[in-house]
Amino acid sequence: MSKNAEILIVDDEEIVQRSYARSLAGQHCKVEVASNGPAALKALGQRPFDVVLLDLMMPGMNGMTVLKTIKEKWPDSEVIIITGYPAIDTAKQAVTLGAFDYLAKPAGPDDIVNAANAAMLHKRWLLRPEQQAQCS
Repeated sequence: MSKNAEILIVDDEEIVQRSYARSLAGQHCKVEVASNGPAALKALGQRPFDVVLLDLMMPGMNGMTVLKTIKEKWPDSEVIIITGYPAIDTAKQAVTLGAFDYLAKPAGPDDIVNAANAAMLHKRWLLRPEQQAQCS
């Protein structure tokens, strides 16, 4: 993964935050955590993140609302939904709202790293100057 990759982990469970951060620690990226939707949106407002690992079921603002806001305000951020309650309906909704990927918990370290790497590659491909010229 790129040394410049900025990753935001959004989950209300501290053990999950630490697990994902530990999985990404050897990947030479910068990781920040947020424990809820409002904290995640505040962090995004302060600086851009390349990848957001986002839990669906959080108290207060749920992950779908956070996803929708992220894609409206920071469309260049790739969002990976990670949920303990996977369902086809929520997977479809997440992809429709612009999620890059949808993983079921428990997601292992390799799953987290592979999804984040794939999201970064996708982002780089989308932001290539020649790709933008073709889409104009």
